[in-house]
Amino acid sequence: MADPARARKMADRIKEIVARRLDKGLRDPRLGFVTITDVRVTGDLQHASIFYTVYGSDEERRDSALALKAATGMLRTEVGRNITARLTPSLEFIPDAIPENAEHIEALLREARTRDAETSVLASTAAYAGDADPYVKPRDLEDDDDDLADDDDVEELGAR
Repeated sequence: MADPARARKMADRIKEIVARRLDKGLRDPRLGFVTITDVRVTGDLQHASIFYTVYGSDEERRDSALALKAATGMLRTEVGRNITARLTPSLEFIPDAIPENAEHIEALLREARTRDAETSVLASTAAYAGDADPYVKPRDLEDDDDDLADDDDVEELGAR
């Protein structure tokens, strides 16, 4: 098991190497506008998962995925030449779903804002169905006098 700091450094280095190579361009015309978002290396430094996004349509994403799969061997060779490790890690390209997730979250937030606005409009024009406060009962002064009289009767009974 390698040091986690070393694994992070190697992941950063692999990200830089692959991004630079993709920036130079591959000879595959299917490759679209690819951005490397993250690289994760296993603890034994034997496998690297490379997360990427593609700007464009679903067809361009699919074509770019095929192009990256076809270029995996060449990119692994490039990584092997530029890192200082005994073994070159295997590479796996994984499409990153960050843009789709972000759009889904934005849609949910828009819906929540719309519902909040509707609720505030309904609340501003709302009226009570019955009395303003149905639980408050008015107190009668006569009832208070009766309570005092009852207390006096109790005292008289206790004194006997």
